[in-house]
Amino acid sequence: MKAILAADKHWGIGYNNRLLVSIPSDMKFFRQTTTGKVVVMGRKTLESFPNGMPLKNRTNIVLTGNKNYQVKDAVVVHSEQELTEELKKYDTDDVYVIGGESIYRMMLPYCDEVFVTRIDHAFQADTFFPDLDEMDEWVMTEESEEHTCFDLEYCFTKYERR
Repeated sequence: MKAILAADKHWGIGYNNRLLVSIPSDMKFFRQTTTGKVVVMGRKTLESFPNGMPLKNRTNIVLTGNKNYQVKDAVVVHSEQELTEELKKYDTDDVYVIGGESIYRMMLPYCDEVFVTRIDHAFQADTFFPDLDEMDEWVMTEESEEHTCFDLEYCFTKYERR
């Protein structure tokens, strides 16, 4: 299983249920990487998408505590146990955890790769991804050259579980 995200220099990933910044090449990388795959998210992440609709051309799995929650074209699960049972139906190489913070924290122990677009800027953030650089079990195995969008510098990185 994998996780994919964009994080600022303090591992911030969002503010007020929105991404910190929208970088076109990061969005393109996300689309190319997850299209045709399984994406796992929490309800608030789903509701942050345009019209609160699941992502096209992917199997969308949404975790929520609300037993009455339903969304067209998505699989809705209500617990970590129910989620892990549902995920047994798919090749783990095709599963991408896409947020938000509580889902990332819950599912990180199941992941063996994490794709992080690292943005060299500190934004105001209220949601964070665990700092993989501080965790002995994770090592950065790939880092792209630096890119610039507007006045932001960023690079694409890949972390792997040791």
